[in-house]
Amino acid sequence: MDGAERRRAIALELEEADSYLTATALGKRFGVSRQIVVGDVALLRAEGMDIIATPRGYILSGHGEGIRTVLPCRHDRENMRNELNIMVDNGCLVLDVSVAHAVYGKLTAELNLRSRRDVSDFVSRVMESSAEPLSALTGGAHWHTLICPDRRALESVRRELSEAGYLAE
Repeated sequence: MDGAERRRAIALELEEADSYLTATALGKRFGVSRQIVVGDVALLRAEGMDIIATPRGYILSGHGEGIRTVLPCRHDRENMRNELNIMVDNGCLVLDVSVAHAVYGKLTAELNLRSRRDVSDFVSRVMESSAEPLSALTGGAHWHTLICPDRRALESVRRELSEAGYLAE
């Protein structure tokens, strides 16, 4: 298992966890040192995963309301509706969209999209206005924060976004 695979596995463990997970326990689970896990968690946080470190171990922010995750995406303006529909069709709440701007740093806009109707209303506002979506600032690259009802929904979103060519690596 390489580092990227291990980080994805750690992310899944955190998403499924009912309680805190220590770096030591995760290290044993994946056959690496505690310090490697600490580094992996730092990289996951840098990628936008909202992991809280406590004296009892790691836990995801908002744990208990569903699985909260951040997915890196890339597409053009014309694919925005399809991307968002994939997320809401799988029962996920699309909390926001973020980009990493070269000058201003992280820019985030709240979306709070729960249904196809929400997506349709949002996309209509974007298309009818002269404003560009945030992702236009970064060549289509952006992140969405989602709350998915369960692991199955999250994996389905990841798979469908990947198949559509929208999931960035």
